[in-house]
Amino acid sequence: MRNSMIVASALAAAIALPALAKAAPAPVPPGPTEKCYGIAKAAKNDCQTATHSCAGTATEDNDAESWIYVPGGTCAKIVGGSLKS
Repeated sequence: MRNSMIVASALAAAIALPALAKAAPAPVPPGPTEKCYGIAKAAKNDCQTATHSCAGTATEDNDAESWIYVPGGTCAKIVGGSLKS
C-alpha cells in the first residue's frame, strides 16, 4: 500500500511538473487596459523602459518609468499612478 502511494505521488508530480515549468508572467486584465507608470513594485513591472530590458527587471519600487497594465480608467484612481512616464 505504501509503495503504491509513493508511486502515485511521484507520477502525479511528474505530470504536473511541465505545467509548473511553463508559468507565465501575470496575465493582462480582460477588457481595455492602460499602462500605469509609477506604481510598480521592484521586479514586478510589466515590460521595458529606458533603464531596463523587460518584465520583472525594475530595481526600485514606484519607479516613474516602470509600468504595469491595469484595467482601463483605473490608473488615475491610484495614488502615484500616471498614464505617462
